Amino acid sequence: MDIMDLLQGNLPEELVGTLSKQLGGVDQKQTQVAAQGAIGAIASALAKNASSADGANALVSALDRDHDGSILDDVVGMLSGTRQASNASTLNGAGILRHVLGGKQSNTVNMVSKLSGLDNSKSGSLMATLAPLVMGALGQARNQRGFNVMDIAKLLTNSVQTRQKEDKTMGLIGRFLDSDGDGSIMDDLANIGMNMLRK
Repeated sequence: MDIMDLLQGNLPEELVGTLSKQLGGVDQKQTQVAAQGAIGAIASALAKNASSADGANALVSALDRDHDGSILDDVVGMLSGTRQASNASTLNGAGILRHVLGGKQSNTVNMVSKLSGLDNSKSGSLMATLAPLVMGALGQARNQRGFNVMDIAKLLTNSVQTRQKEDKTMGLIGRFLDSDGDGSIMDDLANIGMNMLRK
């Protein structure tokens, strides 16, 4: 899976199917919309964190320690449990979300729910599942392309900015993460989500 595809929320159909089953057999379109919102939020938060030298260094340290990109060799196997990660922290999505989103985690889960129509427990579970994939993609880029701290920060920033220009949802997600999580943006996201689900 290419990092740019992942950061754009373009997940393979097989993976969307696996995620839908793990969420109790929810509609795949809902899963896709939720996944796009979740990945967009995680990537946006990572880009914001990596905009400072300390944040960027902390991110790269986490990549070097726990996220070498091997999760992407067999994503479905890792997520279904048929393949085990050599480092348990690689799949610790809940820990990644706490670190990346901090106090905005519950509001971000609520945002993904508004966007997709999934309930909060399913949205939170999906985000925890997808967070290691985003970190794995960044780790793979660091290892395979020799990206340094600045390269990783630039990759995140450029990916998010490009997607915000092309995707109204991403622009709203960015505003949401910069705001206090007030209701007006939530309403806009819910309306966009309904339109995406009708397509």
